[in-house]
Amino acid sequence: MNAPTADQLPVVVIGAGPIGLAAAAHLVERGLEPLVLEAGPSAGTAVRDWSHVRLFSPWSEVTDPAAEKLLAPTGWVRPDGAAYPTGGDWAERYLQPLADVLGDQVRYGATVTGVARAGRDRIVDAGREEQPLTVHIQFADGHEERVTARAVIDASGTWSIPSPMGADGLPALGEKAAADRISYRVPDLTDPAVRARYAGKRTAVVGSGASAFTALASLADLAKEEEGTHGVWILRRSISTNTYGGGEADQLPARGALGLRAKAAVEAGHAGAVTGFRTEAVERDTDGRLILVAEDGRRLDPLDEAIVLTGLRPDLSFLSEVRLGLDDRLQAPTELAPLIDPNVHSCGTVYPHGVGELSHPEQDIYLVGMKSYGRAPTFLAMTGFEQVRSITAALAGDREAAERVELTLPETGVCGGAGLFDDPDAAQSAEGGGCCAAPATLQIGVGAPAASGGC
Repeated sequence: MNAPTADQLPVVVIGAGPIGLAAAAHLVERGLEPLVLEAGPSAGTAVRDWSHVRLFSPWSEVTDPAAEKLLAPTGWVRPDGAAYPTGGDWAERYLQPLADVLGDQVRYGATVTGVARAGRDRIVDAGREEQPLTVHIQFADGHEERVTARAVIDASGTWSIPSPMGADGLPALGEKAAADRISYRVPDLTDPAVRARYAGKRTAVVGSGASAFTALASLADLAKEEEGTHGVWILRRSISTNTYGGGEADQLPARGALGLRAKAAVEAGHAGAVTGFRTEAVERDTDGRLILVAEDGRRLDPLDEAIVLTGLRPDLSFLSEVRLGLDDRLQAPTELAPLIDPNVHSCGTVYPHGVGELSHPEQDIYLVGMKSYGRAPTFLAMTGFEQVRSITAALAGDREAAERVELTLPETGVCGGAGLFDDPDAAQSAEGGGCCAAPATLQIGVGAPAASGGC
């Protein structure tokens, strides 16, 4: 039997989240075969982790046009375009129905452990571009497979790797040992068990992005009902006019309102702000409570819990055998990095971009969605939809469509372009969804939650 030609091979999409499923919908629209590999048990597994968080963007901005066309024959109707879904709404009412339409083209419990060029490790040049890509998969039941692909679109996101508390980008001394009292996600205080963990406690919130705002606002609400509940907001920078975002000037109104809620929490005394605090160590007192120590020697009073919301990072480990071109600072594609530098750009000032900015030295490998932004916190779901539209057009041989811009982004009042941060460390604490989102807040979409990774 003859081996399949490149055109007969599937395009492997890693991740059945908002951008991965949008990529699959565009591939179907172009007559190409997608194979979506999702490590979790259902569509939008990462989104479901912050199901309690409401997106900053309305339904009209978090559904992809090609996906809507694919769903239409099933009788699916997009929810009220002006309403703001929670992560749970997004997963149940859009992502899962979309994955269901794709059927066997989505495989669950499929963790990608490696991507390579068939018969060529990253060193070998000879015949490299003539070889297809291979994707190595570990399934939840323990068996392994290797799939041959014409291209790979990695939409696996950054949710799995939250950034640590340490100001140098590494875990603070003692941080790992204190894991029983540290969370790296926005807590769901509607869950009785989670509520009990923070009620009546003194909790540090480390970070300065939307996820931190969400946590502070939630703790303030809890403080009104549970005596003794208090937040300690730890920032690596000083408080300035930009600290709480754009407020009423933010064109993502829900996000602007969230910043104002965080400000109200501080002004009402439900949370105290500690500025210029770069954590170096985490110690314990005799009762097991946490004592945070800064690089300048300052020591905070004992804390019962810490919520660390300092960003997200891409997992590049399974891409070690392909040749990526990544920016040294942001870990984003080299051509894209200058366009998304958080010291210069906000969600709304990032230029629309596509296959040109997302290509790598290794042909037919693309990082999309939050993963394409590396450590930059300014991602919007709409940006991801445009990325995959352009990439799939290129894979289908339609260069004109691939190079055409079909997206206009909203300005964001929160991040105002140059001068966005008042010190070099601000970008680090803006969280993986920083400017636009959730825990690394995934505010995916034009603005997502404070618990996800995008705006």
